[in-house]
Amino acid sequence: MTFDTASMTPQDSLIALMIAVSASDETIRSSELFMIQGIVNTLPVFEDYDADRFKQISQVVFDLFEEEDGLDALFGLIRDALPERLYETAYALSCDVAAADGSLSETELRLLEEVRYELNIDRLHAAAIERGARARFTHA
Repeated sequence: MTFDTASMTPQDSLIALMIAVSASDETIRSSELFMIQGIVNTLPVFEDYDADRFKQISQVVFDLFEEEDGLDALFGLIRDALPERLYETAYALSCDVAAADGSLSETELRLLEEVRYELNIDRLHAAAIERGARARFTHA
């Protein structure tokens, strides 16, 4: 059964973006998956979210990553389903997932830059979000 991307919810979009950030370096680490799961289980934006959709959304991301213009298509789906008021939330969650394993790869940094551009995140706001993620994931 294929997933109808026209039925993507704002929450699906947030999950797709988090999965994309995690998969951007071609390795999905346990710490990143735990982070995504924790976010989905605790944040109010995911209240009443059907967790059974997670696998389908993940497959959409993986399928798009196999296509030549898949990243552009992914951002198109995200922008179609995600209200602008959640753009900064999307960026903040992306930063948290990227930072969850304690290091940022070049591909993760490039994808975060693309997220900032695609979601039109103001540079000053992005810096504050990044600083918060860095503070939350600094080791003692």
